[in-house]
Amino acid sequence: MAKNLTESIVMEKQNAQPCSLEVAFTVPQETVKAETARVLNYIGGVAQLPGFRPGRAPAALIRSKYAAEIDEELRNRFFAAAFDKISRDESIDLLNANFKELPEFKTGEEFKFTFELTVAPEIEVGDYNHIKVDVPLDAVTDEEIEKRLDMFRSMYGGYAEVDGPAQADDMLKVSYTSDFELPEGASAVLRRQVTAEDTFIWLSEPEMIPGVIAALTGAEKGGEYHFAAAYPADYREAALAGKTVNYTVKVAAIQRRAKLSDEELVAKSGAESIEAFRQTIRQSCEMEHAARRREAAGEAVCKRLLETAGDFELPKPLLESEIQSELQRMARETVKSEEDAEKFKAGLDEHRKTAETAAAAKLRRTLVLRKIARLEKIAVESGELEAQMNSMSRHYGCTTKQLREIMEKNGAMEELKLDMANAKVIDKLVAAALEA
Repeated sequence: MAKNLTESIVMEKQNAQPCSLEVAFTVPQETVKAETARVLNYIGGVAQLPGFRPGRAPAALIRSKYAAEIDEELRNRFFAAAFDKISRDESIDLLNANFKELPEFKTGEEFKFTFELTVAPEIEVGDYNHIKVDVPLDAVTDEEIEKRLDMFRSMYGGYAEVDGPAQADDMLKVSYTSDFELPEGASAVLRRQVTAEDTFIWLSEPEMIPGVIAALTGAEKGGEYHFAAAYPADYREAALAGKTVNYTVKVAAIQRRAKLSDEELVAKSGAESIEAFRQTIRQSCEMEHAARRREAAGEAVCKRLLETAGDFELPKPLLESEIQSELQRMARETVKSEEDAEKFKAGLDEHRKTAETAAAAKLRRTLVLRKIARLEKIAVESGELEAQMNSMSRHYGCTTKQLREIMEKNGAMEELKLDMANAKVIDKLVAAALEA
């Protein structure tokens, strides 16, 4: 943003209210004309117009042919300059901005527009750098290590057929059918979900078919079993989302992991010895205990911060956005069928009250941590954001570029940056709070 453009526009604060502020901008006529000339000069240098070499077409012709594009570019430059001016005003702690009304731009004339700003409330954070909390570090027990070791004995063990009823974590060889009518052109994934021959189902989370663990626990080889699977409303296969599907399952075989001996486990894992394996487990458990301690300390520190901050005004637009997000989260967790959806709608008033309480608590915490981030000049660097995006893309099974496009489209990128900045604040405060 050109410094002279930012400085040339006039800003006037109006109608200041708790957590809101109107800011009116005026772009003088001479500034509009000067910036128009710059845009025309730029476009003239790259435009391909019949009969003219680049940079030689008359300005009037360029203005006529690219009028809409030029006006759009000018508006964007003036809006960017306005935000630049707002960011330079240390008295404005901006959270969000919208137009009071859509401004009209007329070529060559003075340009006026007004933003309605949502601004952060005044928050008392106290002497946050000297908060101390007493959170003990739990010692790793031999029992904990042996339990983890037993898990590895099972995890590395191979499956073998067994007689008797199926148990948790068993693998069943099955064939199944259902009453779901496949749509024309159904994908192979959808087809396998509703009917399959000689496939395997694990009696462990995550369930391949909703309700299959309860339905087949206790099943026996050669048996036929019937159950209804209620697919959640947000199920990944849209054709099944919110549907109840009746399945018939024939069990051909039951397989169970055979636990490895210590010698077999050492050979399978590549460890030097079973004691070396135990030591690795101990170190892993110690790291987990330390992480839980930091998390508990973070909660204790935030509690102290919120006590110091006391009550303060919450910006209404942000609070309403948080309430809607909380309602959506509640719906995702409880609505698994059309019947659930109707129940949720019937109790919407009560759900909203619950959401309002949770949203207010979350927003208060966010604003307090954000205030400290500003005071400490804590920000998320581009490299940190990129690393986080790479990690998230691997988790969701997509490219970083695809994830970025999705997050920018739904506005989640700024929320991610805020969450990361708040996490850095908590890490800093926890480090100081746990110092001896």
